[in-house]
Amino acid sequence: MDAVTGNTFYFEFEVRLMEWIQQILGDKGAGIVSHFSALGEEYFLILLIAFLYWCYDKRIGEKVGSILVLGVIINPLIKNIFWRRRPYFDHESIECYRPLDTEHDLFDISAQGLSFPSGHSTNAAAAFGSIAMIVRKKWATILCGIIILLIGFSRVAVGVHYPTDVIAGWISGFLCIWFIVFCRNKIPEDKTWILYLVIFLISCLGLLYCKTTDYFTCLGLVGGIYGAFEFEKRFVHFENTRNPLSCVLRIFFGVAIYLVLNTLLKLPFSAEFLDSGTFIAGIVRSLRYLIVSFVTVGVYPYTFRIHKHIFS
Repeated sequence: MDAVTGNTFYFEFEVRLMEWIQQILGDKGAGIVSHFSALGEEYFLILLIAFLYWCYDKRIGEKVGSILVLGVIINPLIKNIFWRRRPYFDHESIECYRPLDTEHDLFDISAQGLSFPSGHSTNAAAAFGSIAMIVRKKWATILCGIIILLIGFSRVAVGVHYPTDVIAGWISGFLCIWFIVFCRNKIPEDKTWILYLVIFLISCLGLLYCKTTDYFTCLGLVGGIYGAFEFEKRFVHFENTRNPLSCVLRIFFGVAIYLVLNTLLKLPFSAEFLDSGTFIAGIVRSLRYLIVSFVTVGVYPYTFRIHKHIFS
């Protein structure tokens, strides 16, 4: 993407509302509120799903994970249709307090991404909405609802999303919950691979029009994580653990494998090629994330038997 591309469309009240919020909060207040965005970002959600899937209850982890993965791929599929520019691109009165990429120019769309819908809001609604649905306790519903609202509010307060971006993100996240729950209620447990395959194939339609790197990242994650869920059911059959130290080690080594493998798979390619934004570079990116996520989620749990032997 070029730094000057994208579409500008908004309601006037959105701009006025964002200006008012930032004026009330001030620089320090906006800086504090910006930290709520971290709850909807990939690193926190990876740790959350890792805990649920590897430690607490892998069935719950798979349910929440499958919903979140659908939300993750839906977001760039929609963004690449609307190509909406972020608010601070077009309104000097709106400050950006939490850029997506701090290493590149603040007004480079290829680095800072598109605005509609809000990915953080989609992730929040999908992840915490599904947790509230599964737990079915009043306190969980209230807590998850507050988290979803805070994440959405933070995206508006830091100037990176219009309110309509956030609302659309919430809607898409909740629709992901409805879709996965509806399909899983209709499909036998041993046939969920059909659902996952259909989602992956539909996601591949984005190859026809999506140009942003986040699409290729998410496409790889869809194939890798959904494939890993099915691989585990057929070949791994790991057991969950409530042992605190075992949980910490599972998550620690899992994250380490993810990061190391992701780095190793970059080595055969130049940094210039990986950042070129070409279709081939995108495919390589998708394959990298597919392999990394499949190995981490599907193959790595083989080692849990070693963990169990040690702690027994």
